[in-house]
This record gives sequence, C-alpha cells and structure tokens, in this order.
Amino acid sequence: MIVVNYGKDWIKTTYGTLAASDIGEYLRPGMTVSVKPNLVNASRPSNGATTHPEVVEGIIKFLRDFGIKKINIMESSSVGQSTKRAFDVCGYRELEKKYDVSLIDLKGTPTVTLHQDGLDIKIAEAAMNADFLINVPVLKAHCQTKMTCCIKNLKGCIPENEMRRFHTLGLHRPIAALFKLLPVHFNVVDGICGDLSFEEGGSPVEANRIIAGRNAVPVDAYCAELIGYKPEEIGYLNLVMKMDLPKMTKIVELGAGSKPKRQQKSTRLSERYQNIDIEEESACSVCYASLIHALHRSGARPRKKICIGQGFEGKNGDEAGCADAVGIGNCTRGFANYAEGCPPKATDIMEALR
Repeated sequence: MIVVNYGKDWIKTTYGTLAASDIGEYLRPGMTVSVKPNLVNASRPSNGATTHPEVVEGIIKFLRDFGIKKINIMESSSVGQSTKRAFDVCGYRELEKKYDVSLIDLKGTPTVTLHQDGLDIKIAEAAMNADFLINVPVLKAHCQTKMTCCIKNLKGCIPENEMRRFHTLGLHRPIAALFKLLPVHFNVVDGICGDLSFEEGGSPVEANRIIAGRNAVPVDAYCAELIGYKPEEIGYLNLVMKMDLPKMTKIVELGAGSKPKRQQKSTRLSERYQNIDIEEESACSVCYASLIHALHRSGARPRKKICIGQGFEGKNGDEAGCADAVGIGNCTRGFANYAEGCPPKATDIMEALR
C-alpha cells in the first residue's frame, strides 16, 4: 500500500500519512527507530534539495504517540559537505532540543563490508544495526541518475570513499546492490517542493504532498511517473524491479481537499515556460507542478494550447474556446484530448502532449 497525502501543515500531513499507512503493523514499543533524511548539503528545504524538518517532526510525533522513546536521526551529507552544518541550516538542531532525539553524523563512523552482486560495499554500522529504519528522501531530479528518491537516498549510509567509488562504478549497479544489503523498514517521501532539474536544489516546484509505503520499489516506481519517467528509465530502479516489484500496489489518496489551490509561479523553473500558450484558470498547485515536470522532461515546446485548472470543469473544448487544446487533469475531462488524473502523472501529460 502507498499512501499519498496533501496539505500545507506538513507536520500534521506527515502524521496523518503514517496513521493511514500500515507502519503500525511493524513497529513495537521499546524499539530504537532511526530516521534517515536527505541532507545532501546545507541548504534550506525550501530550496528543493533537503528533507523538511517538519516531515521528520511529524514522524517523531507519531512514533512518540506509538510508544517509541529512542529515536536517532542519521545522515552523511555528500562528498565534501558537512553533515553537522546541514543539521544546523536545515533545522534539525531544533528537533534535537525539542524532542531529545540523537543526531548522528555517519561520516567517519564504523562500517561493515558486505558482498552483493559481485561488489564489496562498506555501509555504516549504525544504519545496518537499526532496529527500525525509516527512510525520508526528497522526491527530486538527479543530473546523473535522472531521479533520486527512496533507493538512492540510502547512499547517505556509506562513507565518503564509497560515495566516490560508486561514481566510478556508474552509480546504478552499486546503488541497487546497496539497496539489497541495507534493511529499510519504511519510507516517507518529502514531496513538498523537490527540484526537478538538479539534486542540490535551486528550482523547487511546489506540490505539497507526502508519500509513504513500506516497500521502496513500488514507491520509487510511483514517484518516477509523477515526475515524468517510466520506472524502467531509472537504471538502479530497473535493476531492483526485476526482483522486487509487486504486480499490484494499492494507492490511498488523502487530503484531496487540501491540495494547494493556486500555483506560485515565482520559481525559475516555472518562469522558463511562461512563453508557452498555457491558459490557467484556478489551477491547483500540484496539477500545475505535474505539468511543469512534463514540460521539463519532454524538452519540446508544445504546438497546441494547454488548458489547466478548475475553471474548465464541466466544459468541453469548444465551450471553453479551446477546441484543439490539450487539457490537463480531470477538470478538463470534457476535452477531446486530456491527461487524466487529479493530479495527472507527468508521464500521462507527456503522452497527451504528443
């Protein structure tokens, strides 16, 4: 089961996502729970690269209400980046003080070497030995692997020399091997405003959603489609899907009424597409974000007008004055050509635009 929840109160939204999920079947009071966010660098989460502390706070509140007292937050920022500075800048010191949780910088900590698929891989002992590991990635693009989400976020559990070596090995094969070796018990995806062009942020796109599921493979497959990729296009995901993708995964959507009503078009990425013929009438932010993902992914300038927003609900293309336009989302279901969904997946929008 994958739970998708929308809302701008990110603590409450995260808590509600977990409450609706099956995580309670696996937790036990008295466990030590480790939380692994994405703190790739010391940049504020609003920049689109790092996990919002509010998401982790929602997880902490849920765990405490469940009877979990011992909670660790562990991370190793990317090569040359200071994890301790990332804890400071990204708001994790406040969580440490408020909830008496432990911040663990994995850089320089003891490792264990394990073998998988012809590779010897060093992994931080603290991550391997966690009673219960909750993976909290940011859904965003990556300049080399196209997407980074649950599976790739585990790269923050290896030492810097291994991070460098992963790049020499081409990333996909060692990332897939690491995923097979490192037990992850649950995944909570920060889908609030990930950058869809670069893993270190700078061009965030607002979506305000939290996505959660036990199995990282279907969660990553679902998230890949949200930002315009077929799962098999992501090399490391394609490698692990061959062994681990369930045939059917139930999607539970919550908070549909809390989807942001208007897209803030102030990001650099949105401005890039201002000259395309887009007619927007009361478009939800998350729907508009899917359109931006599709435009960014396709790289082509659409030849037809695009219509998006609640203002087109109940109208056909002629009534809306958009006879030959492409509609985006269920609000445009009266159009001859539209991408279905609320919000539609970026992959479906790309197909409609073609």
